[in-house]
Amino acid sequence: LISHFSAQSRCILPRSSIRQISGSTLNSTAAPAASNPVQNEMPESGHSPTAYKGPSYERILETRRTHLTPNLLAHFKKPLVIHEGHMQWLYDHEGRRYLDMFGGIVTVSVGHCHPKVTQALSEQTSKLWHTTNIYMHPKIHEYAERLVAKFPGNLKSVCFVNSGSEANDLAMLMARLYTGNHDILSFRNAYHGMSPYTMGLTAHSTWRFPLPGVNSGLVHVMNPDPYQGIWGGSACRDSPVQTTRACQCQETCQAGDAYYKELEETFKFSLPRGKVAAMFAESIQGVGGTVQFPKGYIKRAADLVRANGGLFVADEVQTGFGRTGEHFWGFEGHDYVPDIVTMAKGIGNGFPLAAVVTTPEIAASLGQALHFNTYGGNPMASAVGIAVLDVIEEEQLQRRSLEVGTYFLKSLADLQNRFEIIGDVRGKGLMIGLELVGDREKRTPLPSPHVLDIWETCKDLGVLFGRGGLHGNVISFRPPLCVDFEDLDLVTDVLKTSFEQYMSKTPRSWR
Repeated sequence: LISHFSAQSRCILPRSSIRQISGSTLNSTAAPAASNPVQNEMPESGHSPTAYKGPSYERILETRRTHLTPNLLAHFKKPLVIHEGHMQWLYDHEGRRYLDMFGGIVTVSVGHCHPKVTQALSEQTSKLWHTTNIYMHPKIHEYAERLVAKFPGNLKSVCFVNSGSEANDLAMLMARLYTGNHDILSFRNAYHGMSPYTMGLTAHSTWRFPLPGVNSGLVHVMNPDPYQGIWGGSACRDSPVQTTRACQCQETCQAGDAYYKELEETFKFSLPRGKVAAMFAESIQGVGGTVQFPKGYIKRAADLVRANGGLFVADEVQTGFGRTGEHFWGFEGHDYVPDIVTMAKGIGNGFPLAAVVTTPEIAASLGQALHFNTYGGNPMASAVGIAVLDVIEEEQLQRRSLEVGTYFLKSLADLQNRFEIIGDVRGKGLMIGLELVGDREKRTPLPSPHVLDIWETCKDLGVLFGRGGLHGNVISFRPPLCVDFEDLDLVTDVLKTSFEQYMSKTPRSWR
């Protein structure tokens, strides 16, 4: 299995032996971003970063403080300045190398500065950057054909936009126009964007501004979470790793049945009968902490929504393009075909690109008035999108995601058996979450200062990952799909070291 993706032999070097770029290029006397508490071994990257020649670290901090809006929050006690990227690796301004296990928040799908994607963009920028779609250009048409070919059924019409928020915003508009209904449902703990329209769809108090009208026509239903929810069991999820909760399920998932009954109650009491516009669902919740739903639940929910006059929208912003491994789209793992699919992030490997795919009949609703997106489907974005699809197919990245992701999930499950602060391991492919708890039996979240302590140690040891969940206690693993087994062994070793250090210095009574 390992040899399938390890075409080149890799040598192992101590992290301390990685080439360092002199800080003198910064005109800065700042201390290094972090000192390494231990020496850990990192796979050879095969890439030498260029010398950094930008503004000093202090100048960057000052500019950020005085000229950038305060919503731009930097991670870590001493924020990193990332200077260069190559495939699964990132390099800071002083030449330190980090394994990127978050992929720019699930955005870098095929690898930082992937040669084929970079070449496609370079070739297109030498020909044509922008015309808007008042004139026809070939790339958007080539890309539209390639993209819709990835979808089942009659999902054959696409509208290109620039971000996930824009895509979900447009899907809300389409659903309301097509059905003539207004009410839209989403799950508590869902994240669907931060535009004024989608902010109401997002159900996280930490992502909400106190504005009037944000919740107009929006209903948040109980989140069917098999780990932290009211109901859950040991066979609920479509994952190589299950919760530690016991259940007596036979032919059907009892937790799924209970959550579905709660959804039915919402339709009975909180919605106009037969007059629903849509329901949105991430195939696996991303920002909410890699939450998977009970098997069969989403398919039944889609049937219920349609029976009440609405459309079902699959938010594939994080789970699309082979990330879940077994399928190209996350919704395929739920055994249903949605009416509208939204996508962003990995679609462009970091280039601003997003899309809404739906049926021709639903798409026709946009013909009721003029609707225009200046940059949507521009020549550069379309060229990048085509190249990303090529790389996923040529390098078998969906298969890689399944194989290395399953391997990593089982490694994390082994760590769970060793460390009591790991409450749950979950996910599919390379869409993975590890939930840290203060009390495993009660499933209480590990307090944020303790999570941040572990997070900082992992960064110092050369591994970057994200955090998710309402309490920020879920470690989010969303690396570029080009990571290999050796990289994930490094992550497992770094987590082990970090947990050992944490457990040795933190009395259990403090957790």
